Amino acid sequence: MSRYLSGKSLTESRLGLMFNGLLKIPMQFVILFVGALVFVFYQFNPAPAHFNRANVEQIQQSSYAPAYAGLETQLQQVQSQRQEAIREMIAAERSGDVQASGAAQTRVLALQGEDKQLRADIRELIARNDKEANTKDTDYVFITYVLNFMPIGVVGLLLAMIFSAAWSSTSSELNALSTTTVVDIYRRLFVKEASDRHYLRMSKWFTVLWGGVALTFAVVAQQFENLIQAVNIIGSLFYGVILGVFLTAFFLKRVGGRAAFIGALIAEACVIAIFVMGENQFGFIFLGKLVVVKIAYLWLNLIGCVLVMGTSLVVQRIGKKR
Repeated sequence: MSRYLSGKSLTESRLGLMFNGLLKIPMQFVILFVGALVFVFYQFNPAPAHFNRANVEQIQQSSYAPAYAGLETQLQQVQSQRQEAIREMIAAERSGDVQASGAAQTRVLALQGEDKQLRADIRELIARNDKEANTKDTDYVFITYVLNFMPIGVVGLLLAMIFSAAWSSTSSELNALSTTTVVDIYRRLFVKEASDRHYLRMSKWFTVLWGGVALTFAVVAQQFENLIQAVNIIGSLFYGVILGVFLTAFFLKRVGGRAAFIGALIAEACVIAIFVMGENQFGFIFLGKLVVVKIAYLWLNLIGCVLVMGTSLVVQRIGKKR
């Protein structure tokens, strides 16, 4: 009976992890799609000088208010010029005027640099007014757009969906991680013979442990410039490999479990290596030219998936020859 319950619990946990992983892939796509819409929206519409309203209200009531107002006016002028330059660039591209398009693009990049510098000056001014203020406002961009430009009913529905998805995903993942830790690691390697009460108690402690790991990640993720970007980067390091394992099981019937496991390990190592080299701008000489490794992190999903499937096939064939 104990083995049956353990096997059933393990199967349910693995299925829970699988479905959570598969559901997160389209969720990630939706988040990125909405992020792209927000980006496009603020290219053609004025954006706030600082998205954290608490910081703005505080500095407007301080002695730095005139300086902030001056920077805000300059930023509005730069945004207006940039919107005009973007429209000129689009018109030139549609008409096929390469020279005008290049000139407009150069102007857009220059104005973006001015925009970035003015925002940095505003953050410095906020920090000067309050040394304990959190001047990072990138995490407020999405919520500012939702609250200001979406219907009230849609805002409430969207927030309810976010909280419900977070609670559901967190609870199922913690339970799944606890169960697989007890069955695959603790029971198999450490305590092989014990009562069901003991394993139940240990599963609760492992739930607390994995909850602590999740909280630690949340604290560390706050140090990133953008929380959504941090989540997407972490996801891109693992989602592609997980998807590759599923696709290998579905479409490559000749590949065994051992070959798929080895292929996943090799693919994950390659994905992490590519990401690290890209972050450190690692370069090498190829055909007499310096090639710098710089790959957008979203491509790591596709790279990891393809590497798992390809590496698994190679490992399977090598194993058969032996």
